[in-house]
Amino acid sequence: MAQRVTLRKRQPYNTTSSRRRVVKTPGGKLVYHHLKKLATAPKCGDCGTGLPGIIALRPREYATVSKRQKTVQRAYGGSRCGECVKSRILRAFLVEEAKIVKKVIKSQQKAAAARK
Repeated sequence: MAQRVTLRKRQPYNTTSSRRRVVKTPGGKLVYHHLKKLATAPKCGDCGTGLPGIIALRPREYATVSKRQKTVQRAYGGSRCGECVKSRILRAFLVEEAKIVKKVIKSQQKAAAARK
């Protein structure tokens, strides 16, 4: 008959926070090892893909890690992926260009109206 294994923590429910694995000790006894929750990598705020270059940890563990491992040396590093930053820069440039073109067209129409 298989050896019985008793829970080491008081919480009896099979939740995500009380995952466990059966491990055989050197003495031949079976015991539960309680497992920690799996960490998920930070995601891009715009497209939702995982951010490359940033390690996946549980939220509290980020406090013990250096800043170099939590960010990327770029504008919006650690918050947005490179593709989204590129598209943001391009969009901002095109908006500014559209404003300039609008202003030039307005001044040309004004000049044409003054000549008549």
